[in-house]
Amino acid sequence: MSLFKPSLLTLAMVAASTSMYGYAAEAEDVATADESIEVLKVTGIRRSLKESQSLKMSSSSIVEAISAEDIGKLPDVSIAESLARLPGVSAQRLDGRANVISIRGMGPDFTTATLNGREQTSVNDNRGVEFDQYPSELLNRVVVYKTPDASVMAQAIGGTVDMQTISPLTHGEQTFAVGIRGELNDLGSLNSGSSDTGYRGSISYIDQFVDDTVGIAFGYARMQSPNQEERWQAWGYPNLDYDESNPFVLGGAKPFVRSSELERDGFLGVIEYAPNDFYISKLDLFYTKFTDDQRLRGIEIPGQWGAGWGNTGVTATENEDGLVTKGVINDAAVVLRNDVNKRDAESLSVGWNNKFAINDNWLVTADIAYSKSERTDIGMESYSGTGRGNGNGAVDQLGFEYDGKGGYKFSHDLDYSDPNLMKLGGPFSWGDPLGPDSQDGFINKPEIEDELASAKLTAEYIFDDGAVRSVEFGVNYSEREKSKLDSGYYLTLKDYPDMQTVPEKYLLSPTSLEFFGMGDMLSYDSLAFYNDGNYTETNADTVDLSRATNSWLINEEVTTAFVKANLDTDLFDLPLTGNFGVQAVMTDQSSDGTVATVDGGEVIKTPRTASDSYTEWLPSLNLGLAVADGQMLRFAAARTLTRARMDKMNANVNFSYDANPSDGVNWTGGAGNTSLRPWLARQYDISYENYFSDQGYFAIAVFYKDLENFVYDQTSLFDFGSIFPEQPGNPIGVVTQPQNGEGGYVQGIEASFSMDFGMWADGLEGFGTVLSGSYNDSEVKETSDSEPTTLPGLSEKTFNATVYYENSGFEARVSSRYRSEFLGEVTAISLSRVNVNVKAETVVDAQIGYDFSESGIDALYGLSVLLQVNNLTNEPFTSYTGDDARFVRDYQNYGRNYMLGANYKF
Repeated sequence: MSLFKPSLLTLAMVAASTSMYGYAAEAEDVATADESIEVLKVTGIRRSLKESQSLKMSSSSIVEAISAEDIGKLPDVSIAESLARLPGVSAQRLDGRANVISIRGMGPDFTTATLNGREQTSVNDNRGVEFDQYPSELLNRVVVYKTPDASVMAQAIGGTVDMQTISPLTHGEQTFAVGIRGELNDLGSLNSGSSDTGYRGSISYIDQFVDDTVGIAFGYARMQSPNQEERWQAWGYPNLDYDESNPFVLGGAKPFVRSSELERDGFLGVIEYAPNDFYISKLDLFYTKFTDDQRLRGIEIPGQWGAGWGNTGVTATENEDGLVTKGVINDAAVVLRNDVNKRDAESLSVGWNNKFAINDNWLVTADIAYSKSERTDIGMESYSGTGRGNGNGAVDQLGFEYDGKGGYKFSHDLDYSDPNLMKLGGPFSWGDPLGPDSQDGFINKPEIEDELASAKLTAEYIFDDGAVRSVEFGVNYSEREKSKLDSGYYLTLKDYPDMQTVPEKYLLSPTSLEFFGMGDMLSYDSLAFYNDGNYTETNADTVDLSRATNSWLINEEVTTAFVKANLDTDLFDLPLTGNFGVQAVMTDQSSDGTVATVDGGEVIKTPRTASDSYTEWLPSLNLGLAVADGQMLRFAAARTLTRARMDKMNANVNFSYDANPSDGVNWTGGAGNTSLRPWLARQYDISYENYFSDQGYFAIAVFYKDLENFVYDQTSLFDFGSIFPEQPGNPIGVVTQPQNGEGGYVQGIEASFSMDFGMWADGLEGFGTVLSGSYNDSEVKETSDSEPTTLPGLSEKTFNATVYYENSGFEARVSSRYRSEFLGEVTAISLSRVNVNVKAETVVDAQIGYDFSESGIDALYGLSVLLQVNNLTNEPFTSYTGDDARFVRDYQNYGRNYMLGANYKF
């Protein structure tokens, strides 16, 4: 039976059920599709491009889209990599994989991710979703909304990324699909016990029952993916002998090799019910479990900053343009690191959507949703060396020479793989938790829990005629609670103060560090050694002030009311569509935290709760003028917001108290800020889109974002009397905390081009290309007199290019993405996050395959095979400190990942 009749009301219901916020194909498109006599089936790459183009054409906002080539088959192996190929979108790699994205120069903090239109929780310390948590095999399409409208509940200044699962009733046929791929990393197994091979598998089932009124879709995807890395990491680059007239020199280094195994299980379930033309109900569930088990082994080498405790100084033998490129570290002691990073994360998203057609004019929608994410990390450091504490044990003469691209190579005399020479214990005087030089390791155990529940009720009145096609209005209420428990412990050997030979049961084959010249190093199973109770643990928050104020809980209650008018009229005899509306966003936010100080060497903690509330008004306008057949001129204007980072909204305060200060200020310290307001911007967009075929278009867009404010760490007055009313002296102290300051702007231009060359000549049938590029510029200042601040995540230039061939079952594709240098966020000490300069990079991927459905062999119908290579040119990830790109902080070599597999669908 036909599920919907092409009335204006039921077409609106179809549109709302198959798109994010009610953006949809126009009624004419749906009616034309229903009346088509001949259906030309397009598969693979061209199907994906055609569907993405169709969605871009029909949307009332400026959007970019990615569609699956087939069931369980998005164009790339991860969502983030696919997103990074879109105009104005770029990805940052983490441990060799694309992880978070920037949209139009705005980093992950300014991007919101949704699933089927519902905001998602995240496993990181902030709001940004890590897209590698979501199996691409279970998603049908991903849409990037660059301009919002008043019905967008989860908008953001950068943009909104909506991941969409399949609608089984819209799919309309029974389908069973299964896929499997083997994976190989060409660096080999760098750590003992690691693997350089893995696999990915998925299975999907879609069906319809009871005269096509009930639809179901189930999917399961599993990934066990190897990742190997050779990483050079530097402490920094001070002046030789700390004299500014001398050249810069290596302050110290921590190079290592990392082997990891990523395991991810994902499950999708969708049940859709449409008993008649007046009611649609859809229940969907999405669950992922993600484990990243990493082993890191390397040697930490004090350089110039280690003079006097880690060595007797650095002798420079060559320097070039103010940088020592060759020299010797004299009488050098080092620390061998056998470290472990392990992350266990789970994410659950459940939503239930109901649409009711009350009569020919009224459509009511009710939606409830729940999202939850949990994460537990283990970040363990285990030390070994030749003697306990500074100045003890055997030393080495370490030659070093700059390699011209990613760090230094060393020469050495000691055998760092000798278990009789290299023993468990702390070679440096880094901490005294249980006595002098008693820090033999450290373990971080942060935990994140994030819950978000929401309910949305909307109504739409459809007019029989007139310029205003319909009016939508409604309210959305959400409650979010996110907490971080940051536990950390100093580790001291049970045999302290003696150092300990590694017991044979924990010994592993030596790990080669030849990539930076240090030969083999002692390797052992440090996590098993820890789990067997061989260390005494000292809770860091009893002695470390910053650790005591690094746990928090944030609560947010947000009520959003909106009204929006949808337009469908003519302007100068040209079709004009679009919408205008306004949101009222009312927010109550609070935090539970800790006030802490050190008294007599002990951390004293006092609980604290703080709260605040605000209301913001967000108007929006989207217009599309069809200036000619297949040509659209769009204009959009809106006031948008992105909520402040949750890890900066905490109620924590650390302080010191001076009863007799010279400046009259008794209290000084640092604090979070529960009163932080969101980032706000007024944004303007103009775009021209020319759709010259159903598989070809050209588009160019310019945008300007007027940032009303930005968040900076500033010195502020703080009332300590509200916390310690009995304490004598002036209660008003001074703290450093994040505050909303002056804003600035982000502006840019982006262009995209897609063409199937077969439209020009039969001999080019199957060949095509997709090209895009963008240029971004920004200026953000704390005050009108201050220097501009570098905007995190902003690359001035990005380019993407894909060339493909698809014909008679054969498929081949090469894709390249480039982004210029940018300020990225990486992991620092104790799993904290820090911004660093990241060098420009070009990442190339390639794949080739064959679909046997085109072979004419009935027994192989539905079978396809694929060979894929990620990071084909082995592009490194490089970050540096300061303004000199030679001051390399990180040089990460990931190698290439090869995948060979097959898909089968029937």
